[in-house]
Amino acid sequence: MTSSSRIAIIGAGIAGLACATALRQAGFQVSLFDKSRGAGGRMSTRRGADWQCDHGAQYFTARNPEFRAEVTRWEQAGVAGHWQLQLRSPDADGCSGGAPVERFVGVPRMSSIAAWLAADLALHTETAISALQREDSAWRLHVQDEGPLAQRYDMVVLAVPAPQAVPLLNQVAPLQAALAAGTSMAGCWAMMLEFAQPLALDFNAAFLNSGPLRWVARDSAKPGRSGRESWLLHASAEWSERHIELDADSIAAQLLAAFISLGGQVPQRWSVHRWRYASTPQARNDVCIWEAGQGLGICGDWLNGGTVEAAWLSGHALAQRIIAGSA
Repeated sequence: MTSSSRIAIIGAGIAGLACATALRQAGFQVSLFDKSRGAGGRMSTRRGADWQCDHGAQYFTARNPEFRAEVTRWEQAGVAGHWQLQLRSPDADGCSGGAPVERFVGVPRMSSIAAWLAADLALHTETAISALQREDSAWRLHVQDEGPLAQRYDMVVLAVPAPQAVPLLNQVAPLQAALAAGTSMAGCWAMMLEFAQPLALDFNAAFLNSGPLRWVARDSAKPGRSGRESWLLHASAEWSERHIELDADSIAAQLLAAFISLGGQVPQRWSVHRWRYASTPQARNDVCIWEAGQGLGICGDWLNGGTVEAAWLSGHALAQRIIAGSA
């Protein structure tokens, strides 16, 4: 392996982007593949006419000095900012403001950070990698419904949720496949609400400790936002898992009823989104995995604590291990 090696990274969420950025800076030839229409994974934003709403990750913290330095770089680029939440105070209805903490968001939307990171990378979107093949000490990638890519790669990195990594690893790395298979991930139902006028509520965000909701936030109150009033509702992991196959209308009815009980109103428009693999109840502490002999790496928040910060640290750590082994 040398710094001119070709590396394929499957998954363009924050972990994949962090890994790709560091490797490209070190001189590697990096190609990113993602099944979605753009980069970012759960750093995602739904957009409409004069309206937007972050429906995945709501904010992130930066406790690690290395990640805090990266966030400063994002701030200087104008794609991240500090969010001063007007949190609801604890009361009898199970709401909680949470402990004071420095929180950051993407500007003017959460997906802006991923778009900025991906701007200088070779990103192939709407490309679902369905299989990996080891061929003459190199890797061949197979695209769903299309077959193998012509290009072969010296190394491959999986930066996808654990359940999605399992079928890719089964034939080429059974031990790592078993590790991923043994890691459970919980889903999350998200509901986006659009209003013609701002709601007269005395809070912009709250953690919920009872009922179906875990988090509610006035998304339009985040820094750099414009357009109509928008609110985001996240169901708890436990409730989401119990109702993971329920239809959208039934989900919306229950989440909206819970929001109205907090003082909310019926929105002008709404939509729901199911994040099938949103969190890791018992995240591992491996940080990342690197099999130098195979040229196979794995990174992602499920290996390192389940947050945006954990995802970036996982991808960055894997890149450093690859770079060190190629020196």
